[in-house]
Amino acid sequence: MNSCNMIQQPEIKIKQIRELKNFTQEYVAQQLGLSTRAYSKIETGETQLTINRLNEISAIFGVPPMEVLGFDDKQVFNNCKQDGYIGINHINMPEKLILQYEETIQALKEQIAVMKLLMGK
Repeated sequence: MNSCNMIQQPEIKIKQIRELKNFTQEYVAQQLGLSTRAYSKIETGETQLTINRLNEISAIFGVPPMEVLGFDDKQVFNNCKQDGYIGINHINMPEKLILQYEETIQALKEQIAVMKLLMGK
């Protein structure tokens, strides 16, 4: 699997992890302070996943954000060693994925700076 595939369809990865954790959409939506419909739109890709939202969802799942992005459902069952344990594959992040993440953070910082200028701060 190349690093470009790893971050494709993060909404599917979120849904898979939520289901493995046995959380309902209602539960996650409530934790996020969203309606179930609004959360459902994140899982279907209708609503763009932001880094902040990824961080919030990751915290609810108890899984680091980068592991959510790199989640591979085919690896999970290879890591289940005990009853009821859901293992998230500890992946070595390829440099390309780390670079993409850092570029996204930089772009967001630049957007914030522009917004502050527009707001006169």
